[in-house]
Amino acid sequence: MGEETSPRKRREDERSIQSNEPKVTNLQKEVGLFSGICIIVGTIIGSGIFISPKSVLRNTGTVGPCLIIWVACGILATLGALCFAELGTMITKSGGEYPYLMEAFGPIPAYLFSWTSMMVMKPSSFVIICLSFSEYVCAAFYSDCKPPEVVVKCLAAAAILVITTVNALSVRLGRYVQNFFTAAKMVIVAIIIISGLVLLAQGNTRNFENSFVGTPASVGGISLAFYNGLWAYNGWHQLNYITEELRNPHRNLPLAIIIGIPLVTVCYILMNVSYFTVMTPTELLQSQAVAVTFGDRILYPASWVVPLFVAFSTIGAANGNCFTAGRLIYVAGREGHMLKVLSYISVRRLTPTPAIIFYGLIATIYIIPGDINSLINYFSFATWLFYGMTIIGLVVMRFTKKTRERPIKVPIFIPILVILISVFLVLAPIITKPAWEYLYCVLFILSGLIFYFLFVYCELGWAQKISKPVTMYLQMLMEVVPPEKVPE
Repeated sequence: MGEETSPRKRREDERSIQSNEPKVTNLQKEVGLFSGICIIVGTIIGSGIFISPKSVLRNTGTVGPCLIIWVACGILATLGALCFAELGTMITKSGGEYPYLMEAFGPIPAYLFSWTSMMVMKPSSFVIICLSFSEYVCAAFYSDCKPPEVVVKCLAAAAILVITTVNALSVRLGRYVQNFFTAAKMVIVAIIIISGLVLLAQGNTRNFENSFVGTPASVGGISLAFYNGLWAYNGWHQLNYITEELRNPHRNLPLAIIIGIPLVTVCYILMNVSYFTVMTPTELLQSQAVAVTFGDRILYPASWVVPLFVAFSTIGAANGNCFTAGRLIYVAGREGHMLKVLSYISVRRLTPTPAIIFYGLIATIYIIPGDINSLINYFSFATWLFYGMTIIGLVVMRFTKKTRERPIKVPIFIPILVILISVFLVLAPIITKPAWEYLYCVLFILSGLIFYFLFVYCELGWAQKISKPVTMYLQMLMEVVPPEKVPE
């Protein structure tokens, strides 16, 4: 009897010890391997695979090159994630690219990344996903016409409000929401893949005949196809944004990447094959919502299932995006590169509440323009600029920080290859099809230098006088305090 009750007694003793230990006012390590995989898979499989098939096909022209682009994007995402796995296990700080740029090149590149991410890249990504969610929900009610733009934007704003509130309230709640929606989205992925494979086995292969015959794609078209394909894979580095909240990051970070990204790649390729078993390239390009059109043709009268689960998929990706992006703002504030109050932690909930609320407010502003395709191109240009810089930093630190412990060390040709592809993705669309938006992007990134020298480097006295009472008021309003240092 004593042997039977000893495990229970031991668990009770452990629980008692844990409950008596005071929690440090800091972000807690609450994300395990399964939740880490769910964050990667759930953030990647969002709106991209339900929007980007049209854009990738439009820029490649035919089915064959379209499928090759999807495979190539999966390989590139995997290689990039392996580089980030080395960085994340060497520098176990949250914030994604931010701490890696800080370690490799110093504060100015890190600040420019946090400035651009906080003001452009992260909010625009969040908005794109929420607008996609809104379009799919509205498509169920406006089956014969395009839904009104005001309705789409209002629903997207409501989604941002709900997701921001959930993540500000509780890390655990945000994690549970992420796990649930990841499971839900795998249901719709499985439905689409199985339906397509059944049709393929029945001989629906006419859209794959002469799949390379057609107008050859230009270099600019291929780069834009890569942009839209990689947008669907965006999220492969999201776990690096919450490294400090990951249990055993040296093991769980690379393992979640190795499991999650190949799984997504296989799903994406099979989903695209399924789309082409039902729709011709012309029909796919004319579809307002590719997955909904697929469901109408295959699952009728139960076709309502598709927009419902696609909505689940996109809202799950938006939740993962908010969960991780708030940590970048939090870390930048902690390093003194943003308002200090953005690095404060809720006393009651142990979440970076000010950072998450600020992120939600910026994203809401981005709903006003709301053109998804232009936002994707703008977002991808700036994103791959910083991806390339970060992986250059990995190569630089191989020589400048030789003594640093590296639990994972990728072959040097992998970061070099990713750097070359990053340069191609940044320069090719500018050279082949110059547009003002690229210049605006560069000018906006460089404009961060003005704010850096005025408010970070020089620390103007009048700015400090204004920020102190504002910080104090926000502290009392939101019940937040500076994070404590974890005792060694």
